Amino acid sequence: MYVPAGPLSSLRCGETAVVSSLHLQGAIRSRLLSIGLVPGTEVRCLLKKKNSLAAYEIRGAVAALRMQDAALILVKKT
Repeated sequence: MYVPAGPLSSLRCGETAVVSSLHLQGAIRSRLLSIGLVPGTEVRCLLKKKNSLAAYEIRGAVAALRMQDAALILVKKT
């Protein structure tokens, strides 16, 4: 069954997805890659604050991302 990729920012609290691609540049891309946010990584949305920030569990660690950055990470919901 085909599951289309959508932005990480679209996940609701408690939902899990797998990263399919990152369309970020510069320091934020390097930082996320260094904590293991690479294609194939499972990510779970823990908390969302309106349209500004969201917290995600990535490989056992919690990372807060701005919504505009999360929108540039494509994921497939599981």
